[in-house]
Amino acid sequence: MIELSNGLLTIKVAEKGAELQSVRDNEGREYMWQAGPEWPRHSPILFPLVCSVNDNTYRVDGKEYHLPRHGFARDSEFTLISQTQDKVTFALHDNEETLKVYPYHFNLAITYRLEDNKVHVIWHVENTDDREIHFQIGGHPAFNMPGGKLEGMIKLDNEEPMEALKSYADGSHDMVEVPLEADMGIMEISNNFFRNDSVKIHKSQTRRAMLMDTNGEPAVTVDYKTPVCAFWSPYDKQAPFVCIEPWYGIGDPRDFRGEFKDKPLMNHLLPGASFMSKYTITIK
Repeated sequence: MIELSNGLLTIKVAEKGAELQSVRDNEGREYMWQAGPEWPRHSPILFPLVCSVNDNTYRVDGKEYHLPRHGFARDSEFTLISQTQDKVTFALHDNEETLKVYPYHFNLAITYRLEDNKVHVIWHVENTDDREIHFQIGGHPAFNMPGGKLEGMIKLDNEEPMEALKSYADGSHDMVEVPLEADMGIMEISNNFFRNDSVKIHKSQTRRAMLMDTNGEPAVTVDYKTPVCAFWSPYDKQAPFVCIEPWYGIGDPRDFRGEFKDKPLMNHLLPGASFMSKYTITIK
């Protein structure tokens, strides 16, 4: 476990999965979900899939490969590349095991950087193959509800009526829009809000989500530039956390049976090209 501190925040990151597992302020308050029976993770890296492919199977040039939900990065051992007082970088390269389930050569680097009361989470994907590669990437950070119960609000930066993708209790979805359950950009968080698994807002309708208590006091803000942001807590478990998930990608629609490269919201890199983006967690 790698620990960074700047006097305002202290974070801990595990080499397995390059997973951010703790964010504490200078008074010792913990803002990240500390795993548990309701959900055993903290903030997994989603790569090279976001969500699922149908039947855990996808096709590249007609050949079938199999990947579990959210891909393999979250369960992979990353290598510590560099560490300073306020920044740490981990890397994962293709290897014999990844090539069995994802037939591309790549470098994936994850960087965490502290800046005052902010944690910048930076993704860098490099194509080291001799052909175009295709991938999705996303974050899945779980934040403790400020009141200790699954009660509160999320305020988005868009007060206009928005649409979400039609989702189902099994976690699947269609590329069909339904009205987002929000009033002036405010979503009331409760168990019922997650009755159809995650709430997926696409088409870059929002770039900021603020987690607040029942009185409207902010606890955590997440800024992102991703085309999708999803919100999730395990339905009927009353787990006192909410995931705010910036995604460059999305799972297979229920009726999709095409090639991996043709999935909705797929990212493409030519040989030697690279992709970089980030999201930022601000504490209060």
